[in-house]
Amino acid sequence: MRITTRHAVRTVQTLCVTVTAALVATGCGRSEDSGPGDDAPAKLGAGKAKGTVVMWSMGDPDENLKDLAKKFEQENPDATVKITAVPWDAAHDKLTTAVAGGNTPDMSLVGTTWMAEMAAMNAFQATPESIKSSDFYPGQWDTTKYKNTSYGVPFIADTQAVYYRTDITTKAGIKGALAGDRAGYLKDLKAIQATAGKQNPKVRHASGLVMGFNSWIFWVPMVWQQGGDIHDARTGKFTFDSPEVAKALEYYASVPKDGLAPTDRSDNVQGFRDGLIAVYQEGAWAGGSFHKDAPELDGKWKTMPVPYSEQPAGFAGGSDLAVFKDAKNPDAAWKFAQFLTEPANLAAYAKATGSLPPSPEAWSVGKLTEDENMKAFAEQLEVSKAPPAITTWQQIADAIDSELEKLILGKATVAEVQKTLQSKATSIGTGR
Repeated sequence: MRITTRHAVRTVQTLCVTVTAALVATGCGRSEDSGPGDDAPAKLGAGKAKGTVVMWSMGDPDENLKDLAKKFEQENPDATVKITAVPWDAAHDKLTTAVAGGNTPDMSLVGTTWMAEMAAMNAFQATPESIKSSDFYPGQWDTTKYKNTSYGVPFIADTQAVYYRTDITTKAGIKGALAGDRAGYLKDLKAIQATAGKQNPKVRHASGLVMGFNSWIFWVPMVWQQGGDIHDARTGKFTFDSPEVAKALEYYASVPKDGLAPTDRSDNVQGFRDGLIAVYQEGAWAGGSFHKDAPELDGKWKTMPVPYSEQPAGFAGGSDLAVFKDAKNPDAAWKFAQFLTEPANLAAYAKATGSLPPSPEAWSVGKLTEDENMKAFAEQLEVSKAPPAITTWQQIADAIDSELEKLILGKATVAEVQKTLQSKATSIGTGR
């Protein structure tokens, strides 16, 4: 799933959480089978795929995915792939309803932050051993896992890099990229801010800032960069009360506190295009948007890895391919999933769509880093991590978003936010 900061999705996701929580609580799904986390890997038969594979894809109709399906059919003459597009805002409910009713397709693209939740419903088959975790970036592979068992295979990776307007940063005396360490990066933002209304008359703020929905995506990696985490998988306890979390909150709040970022829900993409902000953090899709919708900016912006304090880290998201336990043709479905994630096919899909492949070899085969602005994303994928694989993650994420907003607006202190998050997260729990 491409993680977006648009706010229209929030209501749908809130409803989705409620529906799924009810399904899990009442034991809907396939409770008669082995429990989630202890499934044996799916077995693939010998020879080519046969029969019909029914697949759901997410978002608009994906002609590039259909092109790959045609190639698969050519290589497997006795197989047919039928792909149905499901809008993202309806996908979660459609998937959970299908799982609960035992009326699923053979396979589907699934947003990475939904994987653990649906695996807990006994929705998916465990990944065959013939699909190797070593073929993918570790953080992307971890998005497929629930209770140390993989229930899918990464297809579309998602992570963030920093975009900066070179025409603006140059006037601030910055040669090349901004500093890669947090302290130096903050110093560069202050240098840019000092030129607002002067050398850079259009600039209002040096940096953009995501506030509210999905702001956790930008903040949680700051905790990882400190060497900490928000959840201890070994003990099953939340760790929002740690010193590492405190440091990450302090840094996150310092940017708007120093007047370097707006404290409203400004559109970062539009602000960047209009020259109102010089720097902001976003996924690779934004670069494609600039090339398409703002060609006048070509040559005036670049990307760089996300700055860090103690160690580099970033968010690993995107979409995984999963095969359902109620699949009518699981063998062909897994063979199609295996085909789609071959390096050459991942590279072709990435070039056609502007998405990020989850496989290092696909980057090499497709020579994707020949595009200078893609290098930062390749570096980020090397160090990106998946959020906790717990079924209540969306509720935890919503709580983080809410408390970060209070912190940014000066309605709560770092200590108060830590205390509230620790209390709320502990009360919500980790689910099934």
